[in-house]
Amino acid sequence: MASIIEQADKLLWGWPMIILLLGTHLFMSFKTGFVQKDIFKAIKLSVTKDPDAPGDVSQFGALATALASTVGTANIIGVGTAIVLGGPGAVLWMWFTGVFGIATKYAETLIAIKYRVKSEDGTMLGGAMYALDRGLKLRWLGIVFAIFAAACGLGIGCSVPANAVVATVRENFAHDEAAARRLTYITAAVLCTLVGIVIIGGVKSITRVSEKLVPFMAAFYVIGCIIILIMNADVMGQTITTIVSAAFTAKAAGGGFVGSTLSAACRYGIARGLFSNESGMGSAPLVAAAAQTRNSKRQALVSMTGTFWDTVVVCLMTGLVLVSCIIKYPFIDGMSGDGSRLTSLAFSNIPYVGEPVLVGGLLSFTFSTMLGWYYYGERCAVYLFGEKSIPVYKILWVGGILAGSLAELNVIWSVADILNGLMALPNIVAVLLLSGMIAEETKKYSGTHIDDTDGSQPPVIKNARKGVL
Repeated sequence: MASIIEQADKLLWGWPMIILLLGTHLFMSFKTGFVQKDIFKAIKLSVTKDPDAPGDVSQFGALATALASTVGTANIIGVGTAIVLGGPGAVLWMWFTGVFGIATKYAETLIAIKYRVKSEDGTMLGGAMYALDRGLKLRWLGIVFAIFAAACGLGIGCSVPANAVVATVRENFAHDEAAARRLTYITAAVLCTLVGIVIIGGVKSITRVSEKLVPFMAAFYVIGCIIILIMNADVMGQTITTIVSAAFTAKAAGGGFVGSTLSAACRYGIARGLFSNESGMGSAPLVAAAAQTRNSKRQALVSMTGTFWDTVVVCLMTGLVLVSCIIKYPFIDGMSGDGSRLTSLAFSNIPYVGEPVLVGGLLSFTFSTMLGWYYYGERCAVYLFGEKSIPVYKILWVGGILAGSLAELNVIWSVADILNGLMALPNIVAVLLLSGMIAEETKKYSGTHIDDTDGSQPPVIKNARKGVL
């Protein structure tokens, strides 16, 4: 079964998917006039309140929840996995995916806001399925997206983080096999309990926790990485040269790194980049649709900062830490073990700060990822089956934590990659087919018009919370 899953992963994440995603990122960059240039304006908007605008949660609350789901396992373990499987050049391809993916994150959020609806009880509902349904009259494709997204949440947002944190705890604290087994069950039980307490309260409970947790955990991890990079300053020049050259050469081997083709570096860098920032997947717009915003562009700008912080900043720093540690410390072998072990070896070798940064960062990132992705999955389940599905999805979520804690890491990552790709396809269709409208909205609310209100209210849909199925 593991072999079949791995082959399916390789087939889906071949060159066609790479070209589709990078092509969409580049196309939307041109179509929006390189909206990346507005990143500092977007950062300012992300901390600006807009309480009189329609919506359920604040702009920052929506961003924090999205960041809670993206700044997580992929930023730590995922970068290590990309380096193990694709060589150091994967770090640069991951970074490229983040830079150009900013435009796609902007675009997919804009259409989620544009076509969001309101249920009879006043709750905002939106996402790729509503854009496909209302914007393109492709309800069947909206249903396909929701099915894949609900399933994807159980992998990327539940089983994978649980698996990664259990593996890291065992690596750092278990001294024998018996201790490893005990730690596995204890860690899984703690994760199930804490996540269950928060998700019971719904989106407002999740956003409240995210608003407090995300800034703290990000600052803690970034400061720790900066300290490690300063300690490795003597090899930083070689580190950057190795990453850049390995990204564009046919073979990237030697110096403790795996021999990797250009295709492998590109593939794993882009796959882990998407896993990290989720640009093109349509996940972040599911919570952005609930944000208080006076027009679609404002929240789209706020949401795109998530990709900037997640991949352009945090993933790059993790990649620099790992590659510099492999170069500086000969016993850290980038050609053996999995991404979790590589990351543990690299960070634990740094005295005083290495292990606390890794373990503390991973625990907090994992917890927040499970919260953000639960909301995504729940919204898709409600779209499909109505509110009656919420208790069932909660049970499945907790069960996913337990299953992920006991499963093999490589299989879990492969399943997550497959679900990522299947979820991204219908979302990319929506972005590309609505690109003309995205360009018009971007131009309409440019400059001082960014503060204008569109003057409309989302339509109230009867029985919206009973599900389309």
